[in-house]
Amino acid sequence: MAAIVARLLPVIVVCLCLPAFFGGAAEKDTDVAAEYIAKELMAIEGLFPASSQVVLVAQTEAPGPDARLWAFTMEDGTWKPVLGPVPATVGRNGFAPSGQKREGDGRTPPGIYSLGFAFGYGPKIDSAMPYRQMTLSDIWVDDPASPDYNRPKKRGETRAKSFEDMVLKDDRYKYGIVIRYNTDPVVPGAGSAIFLHVWKDAATPTSGCVAVSEENILKLLKWLDPGKRPIIMLEKP
Repeated sequence: MAAIVARLLPVIVVCLCLPAFFGGAAEKDTDVAAEYIAKELMAIEGLFPASSQVVLVAQTEAPGPDARLWAFTMEDGTWKPVLGPVPATVGRNGFAPSGQKREGDGRTPPGIYSLGFAFGYGPKIDSAMPYRQMTLSDIWVDDPASPDYNRPKKRGETRAKSFEDMVLKDDRYKYGIVIRYNTDPVVPGAGSAIFLHVWKDAATPTSGCVAVSEENILKLLKWLDPGKRPIIMLEKP
């Protein structure tokens, strides 16, 4: 399988051919997903050598924001499912072509990324992941002209002209996990604030993030272990 790999440490963007996951029973789809993960991680062996937890998000064959999410753990040399497939939503304009994600385009960036800290509204969560409680003073800068672009900040710490509030009027950021897209180095205008978070509902797309139900993100947070260097694979048909 041909692969084009572009390195933006610690982000690996991979353009791959995704198998058809959605043609049969959930068990069959999960087997195909596990085989896919094994093959593609082998193809980029050495880039994520210690990762033993993978979250896979695959867009359905139909155009639009509908997707499915799986979680796999490495046991005895085999990727074994621990969650999924469960419904997910992605950007309102689907996935961007590889390397073409841009600020404000409403598209999810395809590729393989490490997962950063978890965040939410409460003082603590049931997770081993590093956690930050968000308050009304917390923002995420999305102004490409700002030196703080694609960075979390407090109000008053930045002169950025635009930013994302990290406490919303609904529960979308009640629980979330940072997807480390465009973080090191940060490329101005290439996209910011890409998270895995709670969806508004199953029919509402995101602005570029991945969203699942509160029940499922809580399962992920409880399962994720930073010591296992979890990664997320965002793939389109």
